[in-house]
Amino acid sequence: MRFEGDNMMGVKRNNRSAALHILHKKGGMSRKRLAEAIKLTPAAITKIVAEMISDGLVREGKMLPGDGAGRREILVELDPSAGVALGVLINLRQAIVSAVRLDGAVLFSEDIPIEARAEADSTSAMLAQRLLDLMRAHDIPRERIVGLGLAVRGITSADGRRVTNSFGSLQQENYPLCDRFEELTGFPCVLDNNVRALFAAQLFLADDDGRGSQFFLRCEYGIGAALSMNDHIWHGVTEQCAEIGHIPVIKRGGKPCSCGKSGCLETIASPSAIREDALALLSPEQTPVLWKISREKGRENLNVEDILTAARNGDNGVATVVDQAVSALGNALKSVIYLIDPGKIVLYGGIFENPYYLSRLLSEMREGVDSGHVTVVEKSRLNHQLEDKAAGLLAVQRFFDNGGIRS
Repeated sequence: MRFEGDNMMGVKRNNRSAALHILHKKGGMSRKRLAEAIKLTPAAITKIVAEMISDGLVREGKMLPGDGAGRREILVELDPSAGVALGVLINLRQAIVSAVRLDGAVLFSEDIPIEARAEADSTSAMLAQRLLDLMRAHDIPRERIVGLGLAVRGITSADGRRVTNSFGSLQQENYPLCDRFEELTGFPCVLDNNVRALFAAQLFLADDDGRGSQFFLRCEYGIGAALSMNDHIWHGVTEQCAEIGHIPVIKRGGKPCSCGKSGCLETIASPSAIREDALALLSPEQTPVLWKISREKGRENLNVEDILTAARNGDNGVATVVDQAVSALGNALKSVIYLIDPGKIVLYGGIFENPYYLSRLLSEMREGVDSGHVTVVEKSRLNHQLEDKAAGLLAVQRFFDNGGIRS
């Protein structure tokens, strides 16, 4: 345990940070209510608000209704146009470059295909150049930029500067991604794992009660997760907290996983695994419904939605593949419930939009969990709305944490 004091500049930053975060969450409040929320004196909050108005971070709004003859209070609110954060999200074979306002509103976003195991230096240079080109195209001056967020598939270093293993997205391991983008763009960078970035965006934007702790599960190509405790995302000692997709569930003979091991949960329960296992059965005799779909659109174009359609409409072998995947994922999540006892499990990804799949997973989740556990399991209300915001919001949150002071 470390015990550290703080100088006056640190206290100032902390107080400004608290004010910015509260104004973001509450959407505006009077100086009096803001002082009560932060537990500061009215005089102290008046000074802080005056500084942030001078900096252009907050603005005065409407006059609030009064209940007496005294001076009526004025609403103070965050000015979301006071700064712009840039973002680069790197997934497997795809990157997204974007820019967001301080409230997460997207100013621009562009999907860019990249190679699997892309060469890191040249890929970084290409993405950085495209980001700068889009800034110019949208007339965003450099002085408005508060930072650049980088969200990358895989494992990041404890100092938040390097990608130690991108699970096949980038060719190099232990790559200094922050240093590279700072060199290419001139903007301060913050780096995190892509799933934690999505979860951070969920927490930043969702107007709901997380009940203190949440487990965020993302299923797209693979399976990723993130965990919050006391409303803070937990990284773990090696930055690998909540890597549920890479729990080994088959001891011998399991399929190879992108992480380098074999038999991981992801190799059975991910959308890509469901597709792969179902296509291994494809034939007019074993899978007549899926066979018919494949004749219409081509085997290579079959997706998870087609697999689930076949399972729902009588392809027993395909239904077995789906049920095995649901069972494996459901058991892993039930372990989360008993081990961590989170207030909520948030499901994020396209597969959760399918009623057939979602109903089977929720049914599996209820089986064997006693009534004493009250974990809410629900699809994210922001499903498929975070990919173009997540990386930029890493920089917004760093900016808020720094008290709105550009570093």
